[in-house]
Amino acid sequence: MAAGFTLGEMEVDVIFKDIKNIHLSVYPPAGKVRVAAPLRMNLDTIRVFTISKLDWIKKQQRKFLEQDRETPREYLERESHDLWGKRYLMNIVEQDVAPRVELEHHRIVLFIRPGTDERKRQEVVDGWYRNQLRIAAHPLISKWEQRLEVRIARLFIRKMKTRWGSCNPSSKSIRLNTDLAKKPKVCLEYIVVHELAHLIEPNHGTKFVELMDHFLPKWRLYREQLNRLPVSHEEWMY
Repeated sequence: MAAGFTLGEMEVDVIFKDIKNIHLSVYPPAGKVRVAAPLRMNLDTIRVFTISKLDWIKKQQRKFLEQDRETPREYLERESHDLWGKRYLMNIVEQDVAPRVELEHHRIVLFIRPGTDERKRQEVVDGWYRNQLRIAAHPLISKWEQRLEVRIARLFIRKMKTRWGSCNPSSKSIRLNTDLAKKPKVCLEYIVVHELAHLIEPNHGTKFVELMDHFLPKWRLYREQLNRLPVSHEEWMY
């Protein structure tokens, strides 16, 4: 069940869930505020709680507004693109063959047919990023499935406008944001552990934090590293 209220010009979304404690979140890029609250909690109580956290909310919103944004890509010759936290220059090769992307030393080479437009170029590059992420994610998932003693049923990799990853404990599936392939691999590992831990503890409460502290003691450092990196206009931080 969902509800909401406003505090001045600030809109607050409220989601009622089967949880014991209230959780406040502020999401990039614009600093959207959301509260997850126990099913029977009074809306006035939630409003008072949110007001008490206004200083923290505004601090988070300022951080998001100050974060660097990537320049929109046009998929042109010598344009820069990232892979696993390293920057590469793109070379365009026009040939009458099936489109593909290859990594050659310090270059990302995009093979396309003559006259291919920007939208199609982006589709080819996005497909390559998805494949890179899938290849890197599978051994990490296997590693952490064993350590956490869990097992996923399905892995989805796709562009996500709202987060770096997600987990559906009931279906035992996880989703990873394609753009993780642009970030250092340690960031991918942090997200993998985060999502697999949700198979044990669905919420972000004390038990979840204890799991992360035990299995990945430096997870806060990795999260901070991920959130310091430039993001596209569609990405949230996690």
